[in-house]
This record gives sequence, C-alpha cells and structure tokens, in this order.
Amino acid sequence: MSQKNDTTALIGAFLVTAALVGVGFWWLTQRSGIQLDNLQTQTASPNLQGNSQSTGSSGQAGTTSAGTNLFSEVQTVPSGVFNYGGSTSWAPIRLTADPALQAARPEFRLRYVDPVGSAPGSGTGIRMLIRDQLAFSQSSRPVSDQELQQAEQRGYRLKQIPVAIDGLAVAVNPSLNVPGITVDQLRAIYVGQITNWRAVGGPNLPIQPFSRPVSAGGTIELFVEEVLGGSRFGSNVRIVPTTTEALRELAKSPGGIYFASAPEVVPQCTIKPLSIGRQAGAFVPPYVEPLITPNQCPAQRNQLNMTAFQNGQYPLTRNFYVVVKQNGRVEEQAGEAYANLLLTNEGQEAIAKAGFVRVR
Repeated sequence: MSQKNDTTALIGAFLVTAALVGVGFWWLTQRSGIQLDNLQTQTASPNLQGNSQSTGSSGQAGTTSAGTNLFSEVQTVPSGVFNYGGSTSWAPIRLTADPALQAARPEFRLRYVDPVGSAPGSGTGIRMLIRDQLAFSQSSRPVSDQELQQAEQRGYRLKQIPVAIDGLAVAVNPSLNVPGITVDQLRAIYVGQITNWRAVGGPNLPIQPFSRPVSAGGTIELFVEEVLGGSRFGSNVRIVPTTTEALRELAKSPGGIYFASAPEVVPQCTIKPLSIGRQAGAFVPPYVEPLITPNQCPAQRNQLNMTAFQNGQYPLTRNFYVVVKQNGRVEEQAGEAYANLLLTNEGQEAIAKAGFVRVR
C-alpha cells in the first residue's frame, strides 16, 4: 500500500513540474517575441526617416513640392500682389504656366515688372530683387558671387531653386550645308578666329555671327562665360537688339549664325537649327530627327530634343531658376511658393508645354 502511495505522489510531482516548465516556456517565448518586434521596428526606423526627406537639385534638403500633383495642394501660398520679373527666356513660361497657377490660386496674384532704363534679363531681374523692386526674380543662369555679396550687404541671402531645363540652340540660314559644329568651333567663330564656313566642313562662305548685347541678360552672359570662356565677342559679331530681329536677319544672310534659348529657335520656320557636339563627328541635334525643312513648316515644326537635354547628351544646357530673397518676410514666402507651384506635376506639365524640359 505504501509503495502505491509513493508512486502516485511521484506522478503528481511530475505533472506539476511539467506544467510549471510549460508555463515558463510560454512566458519566455512571448517575452522574446516582444523584444524581437521592438528590434525590427528600431532597425526599420532610419530607412523610413531617410525616405521622408526631400532633396532638391541643388543638393540641399528642404521642403519642395516633389510628389505634389496639383497647384491646389501646395501649402503656405501667401495672399497679395507680388512683383516679379527677370529673364526674357522665361517668357514662354510666363505665358503658359503662370496664368494656370494664378487661376488655381487666385489669392496669389503676380504682376510682371519691366525694368526702367535698361533691358529686361536675368541680371536686371536679380538687381531689381536686391533693390527691393521685386518679390522674387526669374533667372536663366546661376546667381553670381557678386550678386550674392550685394545681397548679404543688405542683410539677407539669395536662394536659387531650379525648376526647368533649357538648351541653347544655334541657328543658321536654311541654305547652309554643314553637318554641325563643336563647342570649341562655336567659340572660335564668336571670338573671330574662324571666319569662313569652309573651316568647319561647310562651303566657301564668310561667316556672319549675330548676337544680342551682353547686357541683354542671362542667355548672353551664360554664352560668354560657358562657351567663350570669358573672352569678348570678336569685331565680326553683329549686335542686334532682339531674337526676333536676329532671326529675321539670319533668314536673309546665307552665312549667318545665331544662338538663343532652344524654344525660341527650334520651332522657327525661317532658319535651321544646327547640331552641336563636344567633339567632331559626335553632333547632337537640338531637335527631334528627322529635320523639318522650311517648306514643310508651319504645317509641321521641329520639336525640342527633350531626351538629349534631360540626360546631358546635348552639350549646351542650363537650368532655369527662381531666385528667392531670404529675408524672413512675405517676399521669401512668395518666392518659395512660386517655385513650389512650378515644381508640382501640374507645374512641370505646364513647363513642358512651354517648350522646356521638366526637372522632375
């Protein structure tokens, strides 16, 4: 009888021990699972934070409208009338994009201001901005060190926000038969070192370069800096006041050549856009091939080679900038808002319709 009781006691102790071990194992499992979930969450957090920050084309992180679709979705758009102006190359955007964004945001009223006593242009617009004559300006070239210093002397900084890509197109008379020219040859033409088309594979014909004056704005300033390397125009360059006048002269000058913003040149019927290359034989057209000849125009027109502009294959490209005055006042808010409106998908589509290349 005593042996039977001992056996029963041993079985009971075993069952109690097993139950305690089971409970302990369950508790440890649950405890371990909670810790693992927390570890996974902590590991994922840095990636989520990194993806939430937007970095602009300038390399500086900040609040932009990347991923925003509509003008109506842009935040912190101020109310009032805001003066703006600057680059003449921005004219197609002012005609296409600005009315659309103002229709969507009627509280944000824009008023274009012409300079007094000087021609409009990027440099003029930035000077007017520094002198408090504009809320923000439009530029087809980067802000210069001198302009940055002038702004700092007045107690604030200038910020440039890229919103579009443009190309400089070179135009010649439609009758000229030349395969293309390199950037170095273009420089040599405009400083007076190459004066006959025969030197670049064309006919025995004197070259007549045309240009607007250097004071005309960002396009000319950029050409002088980037293509001419700071050199002056040669004495053979004929100065004309406007692109319209230059294209008119080019149409009646068999040996003529002119450069301007690509949307101002490529679709024209009376001239021929010229292919450009960084080296001989590697010429890239500023238009989508095949070339539309003048007798096919205006029923058909040459279209911009957007792909070559965007991927950098075309050698003469530049950014368009909104220049913002960082003074902590409503002018800064207006400039930021204008740039953010143009950086929405709706704004970028309007820029593309104006003939320029989207930056995003």
